[in-house]
Amino acid sequence: MNILSLFVLIPALMLLGLWIARNLNQVRGVMVAGSSCLLALSIWLTVYFIQQRSGGNTDAMLLVASTPWFKPLNIAYAVGVDGISVVMLLLSSIIVFTGTFASWQLKPMTKEYFLWFTLLSTGVFGFFICTDMFTMFMFYEVALIPMYLLIGVWGSGNREYAAMKLTLMLMGGSALLILGILGIYYFNGEYSGVYTMNVNEIAATSHKIPIDIQCAFFPFIFIGFGVLGALFPFHTWSPDGHASAPTAVSMLHAGVLMKLGGYGCFRVAMFLLPEAAQNLSWIFLILTTISVVYGAFSACVQTDLKYINAYSSVSHCGLVLFALLMMSQTAVTGAILQMLSHGLMTALFFALIGMIYGRTHTRDIRELAGLMKIMPFLAVGYVIAGLANLGLPGFSGFIAEMTIFVGAFGADPLVGDPNTSFRMVATIIACTSIVVTAVYILRVVGKILYGEVENKHFLELTDATWDERVAVICLIFCVAGLGCAPFFFSDMISPSAGSILQSIGVM
Repeated sequence: MNILSLFVLIPALMLLGLWIARNLNQVRGVMVAGSSCLLALSIWLTVYFIQQRSGGNTDAMLLVASTPWFKPLNIAYAVGVDGISVVMLLLSSIIVFTGTFASWQLKPMTKEYFLWFTLLSTGVFGFFICTDMFTMFMFYEVALIPMYLLIGVWGSGNREYAAMKLTLMLMGGSALLILGILGIYYFNGEYSGVYTMNVNEIAATSHKIPIDIQCAFFPFIFIGFGVLGALFPFHTWSPDGHASAPTAVSMLHAGVLMKLGGYGCFRVAMFLLPEAAQNLSWIFLILTTISVVYGAFSACVQTDLKYINAYSSVSHCGLVLFALLMMSQTAVTGAILQMLSHGLMTALFFALIGMIYGRTHTRDIRELAGLMKIMPFLAVGYVIAGLANLGLPGFSGFIAEMTIFVGAFGADPLVGDPNTSFRMVATIIACTSIVVTAVYILRVVGKILYGEVENKHFLELTDATWDERVAVICLIFCVAGLGCAPFFFSDMISPSAGSILQSIGVM
């Protein structure tokens, strides 16, 4: 068995263990054991990948394997990883591990909650290891469907509306995706003579697809994945979904699930429809620039902590798609670093917000003040998350955003860009989000953490418990680690990004 399949097998065994668990301690034991195994496996995979590259292995994908499972459409369970996949698997395992501890005290129906949570994570891991378009889509759907119940049953606020809105919009995106996938399959087969669902095999012949056909199907794929990546104007499900979801689901949703959108746009839409990506990128660059700026300004006027972070996620995920569309090696490397950085930062934010809400029973910043005196551990964690989010040097946000803007502004000598002026203007506009982000982050930190405690009942509240501290410390360590030693990951990502860009034809 290919070792990558363990990323699907372990969650499957976790589901079995949760099903036969008879009490809360057994449920927690299964989750800790399973999430720890996934984290250890992803760390091993990262080390293995670095060793292989250091040893001179230059294959585009490692640990490749394929097993046919529906021959009439040439669908296979095909797996393989490159540097981009590896860092996404590492991010996913970190979020699942910390999300387990963030949900330690969740009630009621803890067992059922973790069953759906694990099923969601199964879809995420399966999506990142697969190289077959249809199998990727299948795992994509497995990751989306549990969100309805996780928000609708265990959420807060207007949870049923948020769950239904999220499901309908993401299912709409899925409908576009399946049309795009079938279009690529049939037209690639017609013009190349090779009918396959394998992403790498299609990429080798996709240039034979006429450009008008590529341009017809590119929006289906890019918008289909872009809906999950909070692409403007298809982002409206995201703030409501984040605000109503339970803590760990918000962590997994914003930290990992939204990354499926950016990953799919790059791995499928741009990789398999290269001429269309070059011809239509300017349209989606406009939309992503709007996402970046609109999300930042929207966060400024919110008073709910979750909505602030949700609109911040719209801005930061828009920055991912923005950088991918620049199609320079530096910008794309920055986009993947931003996916990793934002996943860690937003998971930390949502974890802290959930912990604060669990004590104060409010997320309204107008009702919160002086929390530094009451819960110093959580308050310091919130300050660190805020500084990372606004791009303070030494944290992951600075590295990711600087790499994006340097690459996007045209400093990458590997790309000869005929639309330099347009891209520079778009980059300058997107850069304004840095200032706006600093405004709303510092405003919230100053309002809720400092000053006098206005609600005297808050003085009786306690600080973080041991399980909450485990989640927070792990995430802070990762955010700081990526900020201080980004070369470990950029060296993994950059060659893989360059290989895809070379296939697209911009290098």
